[in-house]
Amino acid sequence: MDVIRELYSVIMDRKANPTEGSYTNYLFDKGTDKITKKVGEEAVEAIIAASKGDRTGTIQELADLQYHLLVLMVDQGITIDDVESELRSRRS
Repeated sequence: MDVIRELYSVIMDRKANPTEGSYTNYLFDKGTDKITKKVGEEAVEAIIAASKGDRTGTIQELADLQYHLLVLMVDQGITIDDVESELRSRRS
């Protein structure tokens, strides 16, 4: 299992089986508005790091962004397969 699918599974499990003190559960408890704000914040932080030429910082911020995107996907009932299917449909 690749790391993205593994992380997606962990996030799905956290939603189904909340764990006290879990940051993921904190986001779900706060709702879609909080999750989308975090996606936006992480996107901006990735842009800033890349603009500065900070490769390590960019990698870290992209990882944060990917995590928050996965949380948003779970929140919205969107699967990795849904996104892969959409990307495949755009290839020509």
